[in-house]
Order: sequence, then C-alpha cells, then structure tokens
Amino acid sequence: MPDITLGIFILTYVGMAIGRIPGLRTDRAGLAAIAAILMIVVNGADLRRAVGWVDFPTLALLFGLMVLSGLFGMSGFYDYCAYRITHARGSPQRLLAATIIVCAALSAVLANDIVAFAVPPLLCLGLVARRLDPIPFLIGLAAASNVGSAATVIGNPQNILIGQVGHLDFWRFLAVCGIPALTGLGIIHAVICWQWRGRWTLPEASEAGEATPPRLHRWSLIKALAITAALLIAFGVGAPRDLSALFAAAALFTSRRHETRALVGTVDWSLLILFGGLFIVTGVFADLPDTQQLFRDLVRQGWLPDRLSVLAPLTLLLSNTIGNVPSDILLLQVWRQPPQEALYALALMSTLAGNLLLTGSLANLIVAERAATVGSRLPFLAHAKAGIPITILTSTVAGLWLWLTGVVPF
Repeated sequence: MPDITLGIFILTYVGMAIGRIPGLRTDRAGLAAIAAILMIVVNGADLRRAVGWVDFPTLALLFGLMVLSGLFGMSGFYDYCAYRITHARGSPQRLLAATIIVCAALSAVLANDIVAFAVPPLLCLGLVARRLDPIPFLIGLAAASNVGSAATVIGNPQNILIGQVGHLDFWRFLAVCGIPALTGLGIIHAVICWQWRGRWTLPEASEAGEATPPRLHRWSLIKALAITAALLIAFGVGAPRDLSALFAAAALFTSRRHETRALVGTVDWSLLILFGGLFIVTGVFADLPDTQQLFRDLVRQGWLPDRLSVLAPLTLLLSNTIGNVPSDILLLQVWRQPPQEALYALALMSTLAGNLLLTGSLANLIVAERAATVGSRLPFLAHAKAGIPITILTSTVAGLWLWLTGVVPF
C-alpha cells in the first residue's frame, strides 16, 4: 500500500511542522507514535520487523545522558548557576555574556534540552528582581544552548543521532565543530547587545519577589561531576558511547539519596518516543521502491547534501519547517552511505539553523514555555529579530570554516 504509506508519511511531517494535530492536544511525540503504529498496521509488519527500523544505540545514549542531566538538576546545580548569574555584579552586557558562556558550556557536555528546561525560571525571576528585561537573556540562553551544543557529538539529540549512525570520532567532532561554535557565542552576544542597546531595563518595578537562593546538594553534585568526567574519558578513548551512557545511568541508579523513580522521572520520555516513532515512519518510507528510485535519481543529478551549496539551504529550510531532529532522521534514513565528513557538516549546520525562528529547535520552544511559567514571555517576533541575523552570521562563519578546512566542498 505505497499510496497510503506515502500519505501517512506526508501527514506526519506536516504535523511536525505545525507542532501538533489541529484541534487536539496531541503534540509531536504523540503524532510520531500514532504514525508509527499506523505504518506498522498498514504495511503488515510485525513488531520484530519494526524494531529493526529503530536505532536503539541512539536512544540508549540519549537515555543515559538524560539521567545524568537529571541528577545535576536534582542537585540544584542548574538553579545555582541561574542564581549566580543574576546576582553577579556588572552591567547587563556582562550578565548576558555570563548567561551565554554558562549555558553554552553546559549544553556542550549535557543535553541542551535539559539546560533549556532547567535554567529559565530562576533566571527570569532574578532578572525581573533587578528590573532587567528577561527577553534578551532568554534569546541569548536559547541561542547559546543551540550553538554550544553544536560543538560536541553529545551536545544535542541530532548530534547524538548523527554521531551514532556515522560512528563519528569524539575529538574529531570537537575539532571540526568547536571553533565555529566558539565564534558563534561572540556573534550571539554582539547581535543581542546591538539590538537591545539602551533598552535593558523594565519600564517599571515588577511585583515579582526576589528569587530564593537555591540549596545545593553537594554530594549529589560531586557524584554527577565524577560520573560526567568518567563518561567524557570513556568517550575520548573511543569506548562505545551507548554502553558507556547506560553504565553511567546504572551507577546513578545506585543511590542512597535519590529514588530510582525520581531519576527516571527526569528523563524526557516524549523526546524518546518522538525519536522511536520517527525511526519507524521514515524506515518504512525509505524502504519503498519509489523512494529508493527517487534517491538514485538525486544521486545521478548530484543533489546530495554532501556539499555546502546543497547542505546549507537544505538544513535551513528543514530545520525551520519540520525541525532539525525530524529532518536529520529523515535524511539519514534515505541517505544510506553518507561520507563521514559530510556528517560533521550536517550536525553543525542543522544545529545552527535551529536559531533562525522560535520554532526552529526544541530547545527554543522549551525556553519559551519554561519562561512563561514565571510570567515572562519570549515573543516570536522578538526572537526572530535576533535569531535571523544570528543564524545567518553563525552559518556563514561555519560554512567558511568547513570549506577552508576542506571538510566539505562548496
């Protein structure tokens, strides 16, 4: 039933672009799960065959890193970072720089979605108490979490996926993507400072109270830092990243302070469901004879994303329509044997493209939603005003770097 399969596939990615099923409270994760089930039923596949379409090593690595990030959150570390930023002395420009550096560094080592979830509420409360407008800081937080995560193969979900599929080297990834990411942090700061010059303060005192100093659970933090260091060493020496992350999760579950269910509760199950569902949907679609023929035609015509002239506009378009995670899953399902160097470029460019619009990456949306819980809004147009030049400049710098270093041709 290729026509029905194609219809389900198209509707799935239309739903990814919209963000939910219109009229229902079904979000992207629920839509991916529904579509995966329909794909299995319509094509007469059993669950054993469906399992073959799912990249379990990627899910295992994501799960392990989420558990580790969860312990950092339960130790109060993220709240402590936000509190220290907002209570530091200095100008708004200096506080913005601290926000960008801290969030980028955390996102490079831990999942950027977790940083985007944990930091905004206390950051907003502290900024409002100082009569500073949270909007430029929220934009800086979202952009820095994306750009910082672009530096490492474990920084965000799409990098994890690309790294697992392409067996990308941890240090090689840092060498290729680290310099453009570091340069991007300066671009974020310069763009936001230019656009918000003279407009940092709120027009009137806010009624919001002062944020309470967070309590830091030192032994939990020490354990999280020790396991993070061990995990980075394992990644650096080439140990299997998925098994290393699962071993780290097992070590974290062995605790006298935190119940296992509490740590499991910090895992973003909706993101894992989104990944699993899209693996099945795109796996079925990629196996269709018509899809294979279309891909062979693209190969003959030279329309592969293995050079910047195709990769840059493609990632910019897909990341800001269906999202960078769904688009990368789709590309890797139909692009069966991509060159490793092109995968480094795909990871970098698709992540940077997510800063263009508020809907361009999951981290952006999480920042906006979490800020709203304490009464701070991140308007779409305000984000776009900064996000568009940030994306154009960071993508241009990254493209020049990839071309001049010979990673991918133009």
